[in-house]
Amino acid sequence: MEALVALARNRVFTVLCGCMLLSSSAAAQEAADVATGERLAELLRSARSVLSNYQSLINDPAVGDKHLDGERFTAEAIALYAKRTGHPLMSDGLAERDRKLLQAQVEAMREVVDEEQNDINRPGIGFKGFVPAVFARLMNEKFAAKVGNEALVRVTAPEVLVRNRKSLPDDWETRVINEIFSNPQKQKGEAHTEVTKVNGRPAFRMLLPEYYTESCLSCHGSPKGEIDVTGYPKEGGKAGDLGGAISIVLFK
Repeated sequence: MEALVALARNRVFTVLCGCMLLSSSAAAQEAADVATGERLAELLRSARSVLSNYQSLINDPAVGDKHLDGERFTAEAIALYAKRTGHPLMSDGLAERDRKLLQAQVEAMREVVDEEQNDINRPGIGFKGFVPAVFARLMNEKFAAKVGNEALVRVTAPEVLVRNRKSLPDDWETRVINEIFSNPQKQKGEAHTEVTKVNGRPAFRMLLPEYYTESCLSCHGSPKGEIDVTGYPKEGGKAGDLGGAISIVLFK
């Protein structure tokens, strides 16, 4: 009888240990996925910031060659990423998956800027339309063409704020924006993550909220309805309002 009790205890202990190992493994994988998503989002943000800083130069009709090719652009984006995060883009110990995805982002941004050289350097024309939102969409499309079977990155927003229909939020993004990001009890700026399915495949999903800053308001601020430089009516937003979100998908 004592032998049977001991055997039962051993089996329970083995099951409990197995559950603990599975839980620990799942937690480690989630932490790794969150870190990957944050890296992809921050590199995208850094690239958009670089382009934003060059808007005056790009739109200067008196200057032809802006000397802003893909090589210079990516170097500055990578440098800004390092400054913001406190570590280099390709740091020691970076997982192979992260290296591959980050490199795909770098290649995507370089290709987009190089392909836009004719417009960037076109003299005699002011506003070129090559704004951060357009750049981000083109960059994310190229990223998907390179590694879309492994990961996807896109920028979306509450449906009422979306200007390009390609950026409309899907059902999952809509739910997170409407139910979670709008919840006053949720800490502002906190990303939301879930393991769910995308295109029928298991995937880790991450949505990172983005808020209007003062620099956004020239196009998205007041007066509401006034046509901005891009030809769209302003949304009447204020600094600190939810203006969009970066959506990350990491396929399992």
